[in-house]
Amino acid sequence: MYQYDALDKEFLADRATEFREQVARRLAGEITEEQFKPIRLMNGLYLQLHAYMLRVAIPYGSLNPVQMRALAQIGRKYDKGYGHFTTRQNLQFHWIKLADTPAILDDLAAVDMHAIQTSGNCIRNVTADPYAGATAEEIDDPRVWSEAIRQWSSLHPEFSFLPRKFKIAITASAKDRTAAKVHDIGLMVRRARDGTLGFEVIVGGGLGRTPYVGPTIKEFLPANRLFSYLEAVLRVYNRHGRRDNSYKARIKILVAALGAEEFGRQVEAEWEKVGAAGDLPDTEVARIRGAFAATAFDTLINRSEVFEAAKAADPAFARWARNNLRPHKRAGYSIVEISLKGIGDTPGDASSDQMDVVADLAERYGQNDIRVTHEQNLVLPHVKLDDLAVVHAELQRAGLATPNVNLISDIIACPGLDYCALANARAIPIAQDIARKFENQDRAELIGELKIKISGCINACGHHHIGHIGILGVDKKGEEFYQLTLGGSGAEDAAVGSMLGPALPANRVAGAIDVLVDVYLRERQGEERFLDTVRRTGVAPFKEAVYADAH
Repeated sequence: MYQYDALDKEFLADRATEFREQVARRLAGEITEEQFKPIRLMNGLYLQLHAYMLRVAIPYGSLNPVQMRALAQIGRKYDKGYGHFTTRQNLQFHWIKLADTPAILDDLAAVDMHAIQTSGNCIRNVTADPYAGATAEEIDDPRVWSEAIRQWSSLHPEFSFLPRKFKIAITASAKDRTAAKVHDIGLMVRRARDGTLGFEVIVGGGLGRTPYVGPTIKEFLPANRLFSYLEAVLRVYNRHGRRDNSYKARIKILVAALGAEEFGRQVEAEWEKVGAAGDLPDTEVARIRGAFAATAFDTLINRSEVFEAAKAADPAFARWARNNLRPHKRAGYSIVEISLKGIGDTPGDASSDQMDVVADLAERYGQNDIRVTHEQNLVLPHVKLDDLAVVHAELQRAGLATPNVNLISDIIACPGLDYCALANARAIPIAQDIARKFENQDRAELIGELKIKISGCINACGHHHIGHIGILGVDKKGEEFYQLTLGGSGAEDAAVGSMLGPALPANRVAGAIDVLVDVYLRERQGEERFLDTVRRTGVAPFKEAVYADAH
C-alpha cells in the first residue's frame, strides 16, 4: 500500500482545519447554505433526505486495517454503526451531523484518509482493479498510476472547476473489473511488441440520462506521456464543455457531438502544445512506485493439503471457495472476495463490527491489505491457501461468508429513495426482494454469472444501464415503477442494455426476474452465461414471457 509522507499528511491536516473554520461560519449563520454548498461538496459532504451524507475517498479502492478500523469507529461514534461502500470504491456515511464533520475529517486525516474531491465538478476518485498486485493477469500495477493521478489532480488549479464531475478508471488486465469503458476516461494498460509500457485511452463513456460506451481515441499512449495527454484531454473538455446545461455538461456529450475522430484530433493538437513539460518525470513515477510497501510473500507450493481437506469436509466452505476465491499470481495464495450482499441485506453496507472483523483478518492473514470493488464488495488480495478455512470461519461468524460473488444475488444497488434526495424510487427493497427470491444456493449456481444492477433514478449510480439485467426506478404519478433492461455489461465487452418493455410496479419486479431466469435456462446453449444467451436470442423471448399476461 502507498505510504503517505510528511507532505501528504500536512496537506490533509491543513484541509481539515480549513473546513472546520467554514463549518463554524455556517453554524454561526455567517454564511448561507447557498454559499456553503460548494465548500461542503468539495469536501464530500451532501445534504440528503434525512441527514448529511459524508463520502470518504478510498483512493483506487485500497486501504489498510488501521484505516478500516477508523472507518468502523466513525460509523459507531457519528453514524448508526455502519457504512455504505459505493460503485466508486468509496465509503458513505448517511447519518452525519454538520457539527461533527470537522472531527470526522480530523479522524480521517490521522489515518491518511480524507473526503477531498469526492464531489464537485472535479476529478473524482480514480477507480482501479481491486485485484491489483495480486492477479497474474496484470501487465503492470495500476495502483501506481492511480496514485500518480491522485496527486496530480488533487486541487489542480486548472481542473478543479470543470463543466461537470469527471471520473477515471484504470485496468491492467484483459479482464476489466473497473467498468473502464463507461468512465469519462478509461485507461487500459498495454505493452507494445518492443516491451514499451503504455495505455489504450478511452474517452467519453458514462451512464446517467444518456449512456455511452466510450470510444478509443488513442490505441497506444506511451506511459511516460500519460500526464501531458490527460492534460490535453481535460483542456479540450474545459474549453468546449457545456456549462449552460448540466444535462449536457459531461464529456460524453462533447465526444458524441464532435465525434471521436474530431475530438481525438483536437486532443492531439492540444497535446502538441502541452509538450513533454506536462509529463511527470520518470523519477517521480519511480518515487511513487517505490512508496508502495512491498508485499512479503512466502515461498509455497500450488497445492495446500489443509485447503483441500477443508473443502472435502465442509460443503459450505467448498461452495464459498468455488464462488468467492480467485487465482493469485503467487503459488500457495488466493484472492478472497468478501460479499457484502448477504440475502436480505442492503447491498454494499457493512456494520462497524464487520469492518473490524475484516481489518483483523487483513492484519492476521492478508498482508495488511484490503480492497473495495466497484461492485460493492471487499477483497483480501493476499491470503494463504492454508489460512482460508480459518478466514471463512471468521467471516461466517460475522455474517460475511455469503458464497454469491458474481451470482444473481450479488446485486449492485444505489441508496435510492431511502436516502437520496434525487431518487424517484427505492432500490434497496427491490434488491432485497430479488435476493430472497434466489436464496437457494444450488439454483443460484445453476444460473451462474448474472449481474443485476439497480438505480433509483436516471443518474444511474447503481449502473443499471450496464447490468446483464438493469433495473431503473421511475416515478409514475407518485407511484414507484421499474424499467427493465437486458444485455448490458460493464466489463471488457461493455454494452448498454436494451429496454425490455413497459415499467413494472414494485411488487412485480422479483417475479419478472424469476421469469427472465426461466427463459434463460430454457434457451441457453452449452455453457452460455445469461448475457451470452440474451445477445444470441435478442430480448424478444424474454419480453414475451414477462409481458405474456398483458396480451
